[in-house]
Amino acid sequence: MSKTVTDDHEGMDQFESRRRKIFVVWLPLLVFLFVLLFPFYWMAITAVKPNAQLTDYANHSPFWVVGPTLDHIKYLLFETSYPGWLWNTLVVAVCSTFLSLFASVFAAYAIERLRFRGARLTGLLIFLAYLVPPSILFIPLSVIVFQMGIFDSKLALILTYPTFLIPFCTWLLMGYFRSIPYELEESALVDGATRWQILTKIVLPLAVPGLISAGIFAFTLSWNEFIYALTFISSSENKTIPVGVLTELVRGDVYEWGALMSGALLGSLPVVILYSFFVDYYVSSMTGAVKE
Repeated sequence: MSKTVTDDHEGMDQFESRRRKIFVVWLPLLVFLFVLLFPFYWMAITAVKPNAQLTDYANHSPFWVVGPTLDHIKYLLFETSYPGWLWNTLVVAVCSTFLSLFASVFAAYAIERLRFRGARLTGLLIFLAYLVPPSILFIPLSVIVFQMGIFDSKLALILTYPTFLIPFCTWLLMGYFRSIPYELEESALVDGATRWQILTKIVLPLAVPGLISAGIFAFTLSWNEFIYALTFISSSENKTIPVGVLTELVRGDVYEWGALMSGALLGSLPVVILYSFFVDYYVSSMTGAVKE
């Protein structure tokens, strides 16, 4: 009798644990996956839907496609300036990312390692600068861009994107530099190493995870930026993907939904590939972090 009661009690505990796991783990996970992946699914099916199915919901399901077509993608790649927009976005994102990382490494190292008076306040001010919205900064920046004579050029974006990339990358790298034991630098100084040698041969190799994460986030922010690209670029051949897709594929009240979704889908692939390519190295670098 006692064994039966015990078995029933264990069975009820397992049932309650399984039910709790469904509501606490699996259900929120499914909701998260739906919210995360449904926009990509919607872009994908809209990109290959024939025009007749895009608005005819009475005869066609909006959540599925019958007889997919590549006409929208062909139109986007061969009858618009989308390949040029893709190249412009790539050049601007890569150049602004490297420029921002170059400046952020020196700024973060100086704040965390040189220990000058007001270093913490400087770090806080840099972080607060990142919180300033671009909708406020683009007005004074536009004056500078016109005065420098770089309006309507990729250089205008390459030089203005670091205004919001450097504060973020500096703040992120400060945390990684702080995690590196200062005793390593003191030992190197005793052995006669210069600050440049310490930075390039000790600090940066140990801060690879921080450099990767800062670079990925900077590249993503540059790739998706809209306000500066809309303000400082006017000609179609110099536009980036976020601006070109919106301004060139929407004509008055006519929305070319197939081409729009194709452009959004193809424009998101480089960022997805970047994250997929670096995720293993990023995780392995994190597991090999420095221990004090």
